[in-house]
Amino acid sequence: MPELNGILVHPDCRHFRGDIPCRPNKEHGYVCAGCPVYAPVKERILIIKLGAIGDVIRTTPLLRRLRQEYPAAKITWLTLTPAILPAGAVDEILKLDLASTLHLQAREFDILFNLDKDKEACALHDTIRAKQKFGYRLHPDYGVAWPGNELANHKFLTGVFDQSSLENQKPYPQEIFELCGYEFRGEEYVFDNHQDKGYRWDALPAGKPRVGLNTGCGDRWTTRLWSDEKWVSLIRQLQSAGYAPILLGGAAEDERNQRLHTATGATYLGYFPLEQFINLLYQMDVIVTQVTMAMHISIALQKPTVLMNNIFNPYEFDLYGRGQIVQPDRQCVCFYRGTCKLGTSCMEDLPAEKVLSAVQASMSV
Repeated sequence: MPELNGILVHPDCRHFRGDIPCRPNKEHGYVCAGCPVYAPVKERILIIKLGAIGDVIRTTPLLRRLRQEYPAAKITWLTLTPAILPAGAVDEILKLDLASTLHLQAREFDILFNLDKDKEACALHDTIRAKQKFGYRLHPDYGVAWPGNELANHKFLTGVFDQSSLENQKPYPQEIFELCGYEFRGEEYVFDNHQDKGYRWDALPAGKPRVGLNTGCGDRWTTRLWSDEKWVSLIRQLQSAGYAPILLGGAAEDERNQRLHTATGATYLGYFPLEQFINLLYQMDVIVTQVTMAMHISIALQKPTVLMNNIFNPYEFDLYGRGQIVQPDRQCVCFYRGTCKLGTSCMEDLPAEKVLSAVQASMSV
């Protein structure tokens, strides 16, 4: 190992930063010479998963397999949402920007996983040096996303043809594992519930099972929305059945949740920053949600999840045996569409009674 001015330095250690003191030095005063937590890196692994927060969350099961296969690896993850990743499970979390791009293109990895079909992600797959590469690259002639090898074919095709997507019967984590060359064995998400932050939830009702109701779905796929009338019906049925409904959402759902609170008296505490919102979901006994960020968080927190789905392939979602998927009583004809072709979303044909039954069944598991 090199010495600088007579001082031993371990640049190969998982803890070593190079620009600032490592955590063992900062917290315990350890130096490289005789360091009791020296962890030499044997493999260098890069994950490129930029995507939406939910897609990043549901890719984290891969970390469990990588730690099992490569316990001495240094894992680097490049993403657009670094705050959502569990710092203890990833050695180096980088946000996609020019500085990170220049940094990564000057390095070499043993394994690179590019799990996004964004053109910038594919370009990084092609320009960062790695001994093994998995996932998506740029087509050399046409500049579009393309499978890097045969392992990526299945997941690639389900993303470019509705017919392939509709026929797919593999949940997302299984597809990601197979794309990376692994068999999916039910690995759970890796996630931080932020319980150590000391958030106070004194205003939450006690003595009754708490049913979190995530009432929004974002602004891209509005065909998923349930009407106020349906939410009011569900809330009143939950209250009559002895549950404590809790309204959940962000700034976009605030007006709706205020209306539902006024109409039913259901608990609504407002909206919160991401970490606090995650911890609020952790206080629930079961969570009712559409396909949105709250669904991914609920699954990651290992909460029983009642998933209201209409426009997506239900096989895509793995609830890990906790919860149920409920769908409208008439078949949806707007697969992956943001607006309804028929004018009225089929979500209006999802009875509140059906959701209530799923809540009761999920609570009994």
